Amino acid sequence: MTTSSAPGKVYLFGEHAVVYGEPAVPCAIARRARVTVERRDDDQRRVQARDLTLDGFTVTWGGESDSRPDVDVPTPLVEAAMGYIDGAIEQALDAAGEVGVGFDVTVESDIPLGAGLGSSAAVVVAGIDAAARELGVGLEAETIADRAYRVEYDVQDGQASRADTFCSAMGGAVRVQGDDCRRIDDVPTLPFVVGYDGNTGDTGKLVAGVRKLKQTYGFAADTVESIGDIVRSGEIALNEGDVEEIGRLMNFNHGLLSALGVSARSLDAMVWAAREANALGAKLTGSGGGGCIVALDRTEQTHTALEYTPGCENAFRAELDTDGVRRER
Repeated sequence: MTTSSAPGKVYLFGEHAVVYGEPAVPCAIARRARVTVERRDDDQRRVQARDLTLDGFTVTWGGESDSRPDVDVPTPLVEAAMGYIDGAIEQALDAAGEVGVGFDVTVESDIPLGAGLGSSAAVVVAGIDAAARELGVGLEAETIADRAYRVEYDVQDGQASRADTFCSAMGGAVRVQGDDCRRIDDVPTLPFVVGYDGNTGDTGKLVAGVRKLKQTYGFAADTVESIGDIVRSGEIALNEGDVEEIGRLMNFNHGLLSALGVSARSLDAMVWAAREANALGAKLTGSGGGGCIVALDRTEQTHTALEYTPGCENAFRAELDTDGVRRER
Protein backbone atom coordinates (compact mmCIF):
# COMPACT_ATOMS: atom_id res chain seq x y z
CA MET A 1 0.00 0.00 0.00
CA THR A 2 1.42 3.34 -1.11
CA THR A 3 0.19 6.90 -0.47
CA SER A 4 1.22 10.13 -2.17
CA SER A 5 -0.15 13.66 -1.92
CA ALA A 6 -0.01 16.76 -4.11
CA PRO A 7 -1.17 20.35 -3.60
CA GLY A 8 -3.90 22.38 -5.24
CA LYS A 9 -3.22 25.82 -6.66
CA VAL A 10 -4.46 29.33 -7.25
CA TYR A 11 -3.61 31.51 -10.23
CA LEU A 12 -1.97 34.83 -9.53
CA PHE A 13 -2.32 35.62 -13.22
CA GLY A 14 -2.80 34.07 -16.64
CA GLU A 15 -5.60 31.52 -16.70
CA HIS A 16 -7.27 31.07 -20.10
CA ALA A 17 -4.54 33.09 -21.86
CA VAL A 18 -2.06 30.30 -21.06
CA VAL A 19 -4.00 28.05 -23.47
CA TYR A 20 -2.86 30.36 -26.31
CA GLY A 21 0.83 30.43 -25.49
CA GLU A 22 0.82 33.35 -23.06
CA PRO A 23 2.58 32.91 -19.71
CA ALA A 24 0.79 32.13 -16.46
CA VAL A 25 1.82 32.13 -12.80
CA PRO A 26 0.03 29.59 -10.59
CA CYS A 27 0.98 29.04 -6.95
CA ALA A 28 0.64 25.82 -4.96
CA ILE A 29 -1.46 26.14 -1.81
CA ALA A 30 -1.47 24.05 1.34
CA ARG A 31 -4.60 22.09 0.45
CA ARG A 32 -3.84 18.59 -0.77
CA ALA A 33 -5.21 15.53 -2.52
CA ARG A 34 -4.01 12.18 -1.18
CA VAL A 35 -4.13 9.01 -3.24
CA THR A 36 -3.56 5.55 -1.74
CA VAL A 37 -2.91 2.66 -4.12
CA GLU A 38 -2.71 -1.06 -3.36
CA ARG A 39 -2.02 -3.69 -6.01
CA ARG A 40 -4.72 -6.35 -6.50
CA ASP A 41 -4.44 -9.99 -7.51
CA ASP A 42 -6.77 -9.43 -10.49
CA ASP A 43 -7.03 -6.76 -13.21
CA GLN A 44 -9.92 -4.77 -11.73
CA ARG A 45 -9.79 -1.23 -10.40
CA ARG A 46 -11.79 -0.34 -7.33
CA VAL A 47 -11.89 3.35 -6.52
CA GLN A 48 -13.19 4.98 -3.38
CA ALA A 49 -13.40 8.77 -3.44
CA ARG A 50 -13.96 10.87 -0.34
CA ASP A 51 -14.25 14.58 0.43
CA LEU A 52 -14.38 15.78 -3.17
CA THR A 53 -17.42 18.00 -2.44
CA LEU A 54 -19.47 15.00 -3.48
CA ASP A 55 -21.12 12.65 -1.03
CA GLY A 56 -18.37 10.17 -1.87
CA PHE A 57 -18.64 7.17 -4.10
CA THR A 58 -17.16 3.70 -4.52
CA VAL A 59 -16.97 2.11 -7.95
CA THR A 60 -15.40 -0.98 -9.45
CA TRP A 61 -14.52 -1.29 -13.10
CA GLY A 62 -12.10 -3.06 -15.39
CA GLY A 63 -11.68 -6.74 -16.05
CA GLU A 64 -14.39 -8.05 -18.38
CA SER A 65 -16.84 -5.24 -17.61
CA ASP A 66 -16.85 -1.89 -19.41
CA SER A 67 -19.88 -0.58 -17.52
CA ARG A 68 -19.84 2.80 -15.84
CA PRO A 69 -21.01 3.24 -12.24
CA ASP A 70 -24.55 4.04 -11.20
CA VAL A 71 -23.96 6.66 -8.51
CA ASP A 72 -26.00 9.60 -7.29
CA VAL A 73 -23.63 12.40 -8.33
CA PRO A 74 -23.43 14.46 -11.54
CA THR A 75 -22.38 12.15 -14.40
CA PRO A 76 -19.79 14.53 -15.96
CA LEU A 77 -17.98 14.81 -12.63
CA VAL A 78 -17.87 11.04 -12.16
CA GLU A 79 -16.80 10.41 -15.75
CA ALA A 80 -14.04 13.01 -15.48
CA ALA A 81 -12.89 11.69 -12.10
CA MET A 82 -12.71 8.16 -13.47
CA GLY A 83 -10.83 9.44 -16.52
CA TYR A 84 -8.23 11.15 -14.36
CA ILE A 85 -7.74 8.11 -12.14
CA ASP A 86 -7.64 5.70 -15.07
CA GLY A 87 -5.17 7.96 -16.83
CA ALA A 88 -2.92 8.19 -13.78
CA ILE A 89 -2.87 4.39 -13.44
CA GLU A 90 -2.14 3.91 -17.16
CA GLN A 91 0.77 6.35 -16.92
CA ALA A 92 2.17 4.47 -13.94
CA LEU A 93 1.80 1.13 -15.75
CA ASP A 94 3.56 2.60 -18.78
CA ALA A 95 6.42 3.88 -16.61
CA ALA A 96 6.76 0.45 -14.98
CA GLY A 97 6.42 -1.50 -18.25
CA GLU A 98 3.45 -3.47 -16.92
CA VAL A 99 -0.04 -4.28 -18.24
CA GLY A 100 -3.20 -5.80 -16.82
CA VAL A 101 -2.56 -4.88 -13.19
CA GLY A 102 -5.51 -4.08 -10.91
CA PHE A 103 -5.53 -1.64 -8.00
CA ASP A 104 -7.56 -0.56 -5.03
CA VAL A 105 -7.45 3.25 -5.06
CA THR A 106 -8.60 5.64 -2.35
CA VAL A 107 -8.78 9.36 -3.07
CA GLU A 108 -9.10 11.89 -0.27
CA SER A 109 -8.90 15.63 -0.80
CA ASP A 110 -9.06 19.00 0.93
CA ILE A 111 -9.55 20.61 -2.50
CA PRO A 112 -13.11 21.26 -3.72
CA LEU A 113 -13.82 19.45 -6.98
CA GLY A 114 -14.25 21.68 -10.02
CA ALA A 115 -13.68 24.89 -8.06
CA GLY A 116 -10.65 26.16 -9.96
CA LEU A 117 -8.14 25.06 -7.33
CA GLY A 118 -6.51 22.29 -9.37
CA SER A 119 -8.19 19.28 -7.77
CA SER A 120 -7.88 17.10 -10.87
CA ALA A 121 -4.20 17.93 -11.35
CA ALA A 122 -3.46 17.13 -7.71
CA VAL A 123 -5.27 13.78 -7.94
CA VAL A 124 -3.48 12.83 -11.16
CA VAL A 125 -0.04 13.87 -9.88
CA ALA A 126 -0.48 12.03 -6.58
CA GLY A 127 -2.03 9.03 -8.35
CA ILE A 128 0.84 8.61 -10.79
CA ASP A 129 3.43 8.82 -8.03
CA ALA A 130 1.58 6.41 -5.71
CA ALA A 131 0.79 3.83 -8.42
CA ALA A 132 4.31 3.95 -9.86
CA ARG A 133 5.86 3.46 -6.43
CA GLU A 134 3.43 0.60 -5.72
CA LEU A 135 4.88 -1.00 -8.86
CA GLY A 136 8.44 -0.39 -7.63
CA VAL A 137 9.25 2.63 -9.82
CA GLY A 138 10.30 6.04 -8.51
CA LEU A 139 9.71 9.01 -10.82
CA GLU A 140 11.18 12.50 -10.71
CA ALA A 141 8.73 15.35 -10.10
CA GLU A 142 9.31 16.78 -13.60
CA THR A 143 8.51 13.39 -15.15
CA ILE A 144 5.34 13.10 -13.07
CA ALA A 145 4.32 16.60 -14.19
CA ASP A 146 4.76 15.67 -17.85
CA ARG A 147 2.83 12.42 -17.53
CA ALA A 148 0.06 14.15 -15.55
CA TYR A 149 -0.25 16.78 -18.27
CA ARG A 150 -0.83 14.04 -20.83
CA VAL A 151 -3.70 12.71 -18.71
CA GLU A 152 -5.35 16.13 -18.35
CA TYR A 153 -4.84 16.81 -22.07
CA ASP A 154 -6.69 13.60 -22.96
CA VAL A 155 -9.53 14.01 -20.45
CA GLN A 156 -10.03 17.68 -21.34
CA ASP A 157 -10.08 17.00 -25.10
CA GLY A 158 -6.80 18.76 -25.81
CA GLN A 159 -7.69 21.98 -23.94
CA ALA A 160 -5.37 21.59 -20.94
CA SER A 161 -2.18 23.53 -20.28
CA ARG A 162 0.83 22.35 -18.32
CA ALA A 163 0.25 24.97 -15.61
CA ASP A 164 -1.86 23.01 -13.11
CA THR A 165 0.04 19.73 -13.27
CA PHE A 166 3.49 21.35 -13.22
CA CYS A 167 2.54 23.52 -10.24
CA SER A 168 1.10 20.55 -8.34
CA ALA A 169 4.13 18.36 -9.00
CA MET A 170 6.75 21.02 -8.21
CA GLY A 171 5.09 23.16 -5.52
CA GLY A 172 5.74 26.83 -4.84
CA ALA A 173 5.14 29.50 -7.46
CA VAL A 174 5.81 28.55 -11.06
CA ARG A 175 5.86 30.20 -14.47
CA VAL A 176 4.41 28.28 -17.39
CA GLN A 177 4.43 29.30 -21.04
CA GLY A 178 3.72 26.51 -23.48
CA ASP A 179 6.23 23.75 -22.79
CA ASP A 180 8.55 26.13 -20.88
CA CYS A 181 7.90 25.45 -17.20
CA ARG A 182 10.01 26.57 -14.24
CA ARG A 183 9.78 27.41 -10.57
CA ILE A 184 10.05 31.02 -9.43
CA ASP A 185 12.57 31.50 -6.63
CA ASP A 186 12.42 33.97 -3.72
CA VAL A 187 8.69 34.60 -3.86
CA PRO A 188 7.50 37.14 -1.26
CA THR A 189 4.96 36.15 1.39
CA LEU A 190 1.61 36.12 -0.36
CA PRO A 191 -1.32 36.45 2.08
CA PHE A 192 -3.86 34.40 0.12
CA VAL A 193 -7.53 34.41 1.07
CA VAL A 194 -9.83 32.13 -0.94
CA GLY A 195 -13.59 32.47 -1.31
CA TYR A 196 -15.63 29.56 -2.66
CA ASP A 197 -19.21 29.81 -3.94
CA GLY A 198 -19.90 26.06 -3.82
CA ASN A 199 -20.35 25.84 -7.58
CA THR A 200 -18.37 24.22 -10.37
CA GLY A 201 -17.61 25.68 -13.77
CA ASP A 202 -17.61 23.67 -16.99
CA THR A 203 -13.96 24.09 -18.00
CA GLY A 204 -14.42 22.76 -21.52
CA LYS A 205 -17.39 25.01 -22.23
CA LEU A 206 -15.66 28.08 -20.80
CA VAL A 207 -12.44 27.48 -22.74
CA ALA A 208 -14.46 26.93 -25.90
CA GLY A 209 -16.32 30.18 -25.27
CA VAL A 210 -13.11 32.16 -25.01
CA ARG A 211 -11.81 30.46 -28.16
CA LYS A 212 -14.93 31.49 -30.09
CA LEU A 213 -14.65 35.11 -28.90
CA LYS A 214 -10.98 35.19 -29.82
CA GLN A 215 -11.70 33.87 -33.30
CA THR A 216 -14.63 36.25 -33.85
CA TYR A 217 -13.38 39.54 -32.45
CA GLY A 218 -9.96 41.09 -32.80
CA PHE A 219 -10.37 42.93 -29.52
CA ALA A 220 -10.94 39.59 -27.74
CA ALA A 221 -7.64 38.34 -29.14
CA ASP A 222 -6.07 41.59 -27.90
CA THR A 223 -7.59 40.94 -24.47
CA VAL A 224 -5.89 37.53 -24.31
CA GLU A 225 -2.57 39.17 -25.23
CA SER A 226 -3.14 41.84 -22.58
CA ILE A 227 -3.49 39.12 -19.95
CA GLY A 228 -0.06 37.91 -21.06
CA ASP A 229 1.27 41.46 -20.57
CA ILE A 230 -0.16 41.48 -17.04
CA VAL A 231 1.67 38.23 -16.30
CA ARG A 232 4.98 39.68 -17.48
CA SER A 233 4.46 42.76 -15.31
CA GLY A 234 3.52 40.47 -12.44
CA GLU A 235 6.77 38.58 -12.77
CA ILE A 236 8.67 41.83 -12.28
CA ALA A 237 6.58 42.62 -9.20
CA LEU A 238 7.25 39.14 -7.80
CA ASN A 239 10.99 39.52 -8.33
CA GLU A 240 10.89 42.90 -6.57
CA GLY A 241 8.70 41.61 -3.73
CA ASP A 242 6.09 44.28 -4.49
CA VAL A 243 2.93 42.65 -3.11
CA GLU A 244 0.87 45.84 -3.55
CA GLU A 245 1.65 45.89 -7.28
CA ILE A 246 0.82 42.19 -7.53
CA GLY A 247 -2.59 42.98 -6.07
CA ARG A 248 -3.21 45.80 -8.53
CA LEU A 249 -2.33 43.54 -11.43
CA MET A 250 -4.68 40.85 -10.10
CA ASN A 251 -7.50 43.41 -10.26
CA PHE A 252 -6.68 44.15 -13.91
CA ASN A 253 -6.54 40.43 -14.67
CA HIS A 254 -10.00 39.86 -13.22
CA GLY A 255 -11.43 42.68 -15.31
CA LEU A 256 -10.07 41.16 -18.50
CA LEU A 257 -11.34 37.69 -17.58
CA SER A 258 -14.77 39.20 -16.95
CA ALA A 259 -14.63 40.82 -20.39
CA LEU A 260 -13.99 37.36 -21.87
CA GLY A 261 -17.17 36.09 -20.22
CA VAL A 262 -15.68 33.64 -17.74
CA SER A 263 -16.67 35.30 -14.48
CA ALA A 264 -20.01 34.87 -12.72
CA ARG A 265 -22.21 36.99 -10.48
CA SER A 266 -21.10 35.06 -7.39
CA LEU A 267 -17.42 35.46 -8.29
CA ASP A 268 -17.81 39.18 -8.99
CA ALA A 269 -19.64 39.62 -5.67
CA MET A 270 -16.78 37.97 -3.78
CA VAL A 271 -14.16 39.97 -5.68
CA TRP A 272 -15.89 43.26 -4.85
CA ALA A 273 -16.42 42.23 -1.22
CA ALA A 274 -12.68 41.59 -0.95
CA ARG A 275 -11.77 44.90 -2.57
CA GLU A 276 -14.19 46.83 -0.36
CA ALA A 277 -12.53 45.15 2.63
CA ASN A 278 -9.24 46.73 1.46
CA ALA A 279 -7.71 43.61 -0.06
CA LEU A 280 -4.61 44.41 -2.07
CA GLY A 281 -6.18 42.66 -5.04
CA ALA A 282 -8.76 40.01 -5.90
CA LYS A 283 -9.68 37.92 -8.94
CA LEU A 284 -11.29 34.67 -9.97
CA THR A 285 -8.96 31.69 -10.12
CA GLY A 286 -9.20 28.83 -12.58
CA SER A 287 -11.57 28.46 -15.51
CA GLY A 288 -14.32 30.54 -13.89
CA GLY A 289 -18.08 30.24 -14.30
CA GLY A 290 -18.28 29.48 -10.58
CA GLY A 291 -15.84 28.19 -7.98
CA CYS A 292 -13.25 30.34 -6.28
CA ILE A 293 -11.70 33.77 -6.07
CA VAL A 294 -8.31 34.54 -4.58
CA ALA A 295 -7.47 37.76 -2.75
CA LEU A 296 -4.37 39.19 -1.10
CA ASP A 297 -4.91 40.61 2.39
CA ARG A 298 -2.54 40.72 5.36
CA THR A 299 -5.44 41.50 7.70
CA GLU A 300 -8.55 39.51 8.62
CA GLN A 301 -10.88 41.98 6.89
CA THR A 302 -11.26 40.13 3.60
CA HIS A 303 -11.81 36.76 5.28
CA THR A 304 -14.51 38.30 7.47
CA ALA A 305 -16.13 40.13 4.57
CA LEU A 306 -16.30 36.97 2.47
CA GLU A 307 -17.92 35.04 5.30
CA TYR A 308 -20.79 37.54 5.17
CA THR A 309 -21.02 37.77 1.39
CA PRO A 310 -24.19 36.21 -0.08
CA GLY A 311 -23.19 33.33 -2.33
CA CYS A 312 -19.88 32.63 -0.58
CA GLU A 313 -20.12 29.13 0.86
CA ASN A 314 -16.66 29.04 2.42
CA ALA A 315 -13.69 31.33 2.94
CA PHE A 316 -10.24 30.33 4.14
CA ARG A 317 -6.64 31.40 4.26
CA ALA A 318 -4.27 29.41 2.06
CA GLU A 319 -0.53 29.48 2.59
CA LEU A 320 1.89 28.95 -0.28
CA ASP A 321 2.93 25.28 -0.27
CA THR A 322 6.58 24.94 -1.22
CA ASP A 323 6.27 21.14 -1.41
CA GLY A 324 5.02 19.55 -4.59
CA VAL A 325 4.21 15.86 -4.91
CA ARG A 326 5.07 14.17 -1.63
CA ARG A 327 5.43 10.60 -0.46
CA GLU A 328 3.19 9.99 2.55
CA ARG A 329 3.65 6.23 2.88
